[in-house]
Amino acid sequence: MKLNLKFWKDKSCGLERAIFIALSALTLLAAVLLSKDAGMSGDEHYHLGHAQDVVNFYTSFGKDSTAVHPNPKNGQNNLHMYGQLPDNIAYLIYNSFGINDIMQVRHAVASVFGWLAIFFAALLAFRITGRWRAAIFTLCLFFLSPRFFGQSFNNLKDPPFAAMLMMGTYYLLYFFQTFPKPPKRVIAMLALSIGLALAVRVGGLLLIAYFGLFGLIYWVPQWWQSRKSPSKKKTVMQLFKRLFLYGLAISAAGFFVGMLLWPYALVNPKHVFEIFADMSKWGYVLRHLFEGKMIWSDSNPWYYLPRYIAYTVPVVALMGAAIYPFVGGLKKSNIFNTFIVYFAFIFPVFWIIYTGANVYGGWRHAMFMYPPMVVAAGLGVDAIIEKAKSKHFKIAFTLLFFVLLINPFMYVVKNHPYEYLYFNQLAGGIKGAYGNYEMDYYYHSTREASEWILADVRKNGAPDSTRKTKVTSWHPASVNYFFRKDTADFSVGFVRWNERGNSDWDYAIFTITGMNAELLKNKKAFPPKNTAYQIKVDGVPICIVLKREEKSDFLGHRAMQQGNIGEAIPLLKKALDYDAYNEQSLNDLIAIYQHLGALDSAQMLAQRWVAFNRGNTTALNQLANIYLKKGDYSSAAVTANAIAKYNSRDISGLWVIAQAQAQQGQLNDALRTLQQLLRTRGDFKPAYQLMAQIYDRSGNRQRAQEIMTAVNSMP
Repeated sequence: MKLNLKFWKDKSCGLERAIFIALSALTLLAAVLLSKDAGMSGDEHYHLGHAQDVVNFYTSFGKDSTAVHPNPKNGQNNLHMYGQLPDNIAYLIYNSFGINDIMQVRHAVASVFGWLAIFFAALLAFRITGRWRAAIFTLCLFFLSPRFFGQSFNNLKDPPFAAMLMMGTYYLLYFFQTFPKPPKRVIAMLALSIGLALAVRVGGLLLIAYFGLFGLIYWVPQWWQSRKSPSKKKTVMQLFKRLFLYGLAISAAGFFVGMLLWPYALVNPKHVFEIFADMSKWGYVLRHLFEGKMIWSDSNPWYYLPRYIAYTVPVVALMGAAIYPFVGGLKKSNIFNTFIVYFAFIFPVFWIIYTGANVYGGWRHAMFMYPPMVVAAGLGVDAIIEKAKSKHFKIAFTLLFFVLLINPFMYVVKNHPYEYLYFNQLAGGIKGAYGNYEMDYYYHSTREASEWILADVRKNGAPDSTRKTKVTSWHPASVNYFFRKDTADFSVGFVRWNERGNSDWDYAIFTITGMNAELLKNKKAFPPKNTAYQIKVDGVPICIVLKREEKSDFLGHRAMQQGNIGEAIPLLKKALDYDAYNEQSLNDLIAIYQHLGALDSAQMLAQRWVAFNRGNTTALNQLANIYLKKGDYSSAAVTANAIAKYNSRDISGLWVIAQAQAQQGQLNDALRTLQQLLRTRGDFKPAYQLMAQIYDRSGNRQRAQEIMTAVNSMP
C-alpha cells in the first residue's frame, strides 16, 4: 500500500516528468484562453447577486445577513445553501479591479478550477503507479473529455466541486500510502481539500465519509491478520487509535475551514447536515429530452445516468476503466488503491440510481464521479502498455491510445466553444443524438446568436429606425448581458418558443432545449421559415435566430385577444400562408373556428398541426376537444390518451376523457377518471364541478352539495 515517492524530485524518468510538467502548463493556459469564447450559462445570472451578498456578509462581520436567507431578488431562493466559493472568488476579482466584463473573469476562474480536477487526477495516477506515463495518459484523456472540459468554461458549481473532491481523494490516498507518519503538508492539504469542497457544495462531506470508509478498509485486513498474535494485535489497535485521531482532527479542521467560507454554515453548523440529508431532493423538476421522448426529471428511468455517461465520454475512457481491474488493478499490491479509485466514481452513480435523485442535463450533477473514472482509464491504458512484452507492442498500444482520442480532439477543434455537447461514437455523435437527447440545455449558444444580431443590425441597419430593435429569447438573462453595451439601440425581452408569434419582436433567439423530438426531426417544419441564422454543431442546429419579416401572426393574435374576430381571421390566414407550420397561428385560428362552431375547419387545421408535431400536447388537446364537441367520443378518447403519452402530468387528456364518459352516460368511469385527474391536479375546479353534476345526476344530491361547498371555498 505504501509508495514513498517525492513527486517533483523523482529522477526515475526525467523526460516523462518534464513532458508532464509542460503538458500541465499548456493545458492550464489553453483552458483559460479557450474559456474566453464561452457563452453565459443558464445559471450564472442567479449567482451574481448572491456573491455580492456573501462579500457584504464578511465585510460587515455578519451584520448584513442577506447571504444566509432566501433572497428572491437573486432569482432563486436556495443560493444560501451553496458555498459557491468560485463565484465569490470571481466577484472579488472583478469588483476589486473594476473589470466590466465580469463573465470573462468568472469563466477564467471556472477554467482554473476545472484544470485542477485534471491536474490532481493525473497526479493520482502517478502516485498509484509511480510512472509519469500514467499521469500523461490521464491528463491527455481528461483534457480531451469535451463534456467535462466544456462545462469547466462557465459552470462554477459542478467542475469546481469535482476538482475539490478529486484533490481530496488524491490526498486521502497519499495519506494512507504514508501512514502512520503522513507528512504535515499532506495532512494540511487533506484538511484544506475537505474545507474547499464544502465551500463549493455541501457534498464535500463525502470526503469525510470516504476518510472513514477507506480507513476501515485500510485497517481491517491488518486487524484480521493480527488476531492470533497478542503483540501484533496491540500494535494494530494502537494503529487504529492513531488513525482515528488523525481522521477526527483532519475532518474537524476541514469542516471548520468549510464553515468559515460558507456564511449559512458559519451562522449555524447544523445547517450543513440538514442540507446534506436533503441533497438528493434539490433542483427543479424539468421536462427534458431522453431517448427521443420528453420526460420529467424526477421520473427518469434508472439507466438515465449510465446511458448518458456511456454516450458522452470518450470511448477510450470507457475501455480503459473497464480493463484496468483485469490488467493489474486487482493485484494484492494494488487492490486498496483500486478500491479508492473505483468506489469514488461508481458509488455516486449507484447512489443516484438507488435514491431516484432528480437529475437533468446529462451527468452534470454527478460530474464529481468523472475525475476518478478518468484515473481508472489512465491506469488501464498504462497497465496494458506496461504488460506489453516487446517495444513494438508498447509503441503500438501508445499510438492506439492517441488514435482513439482523435474523435474527441476533432470535435473540440471543429465545435469550440460547444465542447460540452459532445456525444461519442456509441451515440452516433451529435447527429445520432439530435432529436433524441438534450443539446444546448445550458444556453451557451445565446452569446453567438446575440453577437450575430449585433453584426446584422450594424451591417443592414435596424428594422425600424424610429425605435429600439426588440430582441426576445427563451433565456433573456444571458442575451441581456451581451447587449449590455447597446441598451440605447436594443431592448431584450422574454418569449416562450410555443408563444413566439404572440409577441412583438424583431429578432428572437431560441436554443433547441425543450423542443419536441417530432418537431426537431421534421425538416419541413423546423427550422421555421423566418430563420435568419443557425448555430450548428457537427451539422445540426443547436440554436436559431428568427428575424421578423412580417407580423401578421402577432397582429392576428392581438386582434383575437381584443375580440376583433373579423380582423383576426385574415391576419392569421396570412401568417399561415407565409409559414404553414406557424403553431401559434394554428392554435389561434383553431380556437376561433371552435368558438364560431366551424368544427370541420378547426378539425382540418388541428389534424394538420398534429401531423407535423404530434408531440405538442396543445395540438392534441385542440383536436381531442374538437372530436368531443362533434360527438366523436372514440376519436376524442384515442387523441386524449396520446396526451398522457407525451406528458404524463398534462391533465387535459384526462379532462377530455372524463367529459366524454359523462356525456355517454358512463358515470362511474367518469368519476374514476376525475379522481385520477385530481391526484395530479387537486386544484382543478372544473373537475370537481363535473363530479358534483355526476353525483347529482345519480341522485346523490348531498354528496354533490358537499363537493360544490368545498369548491366555493377554494381560492
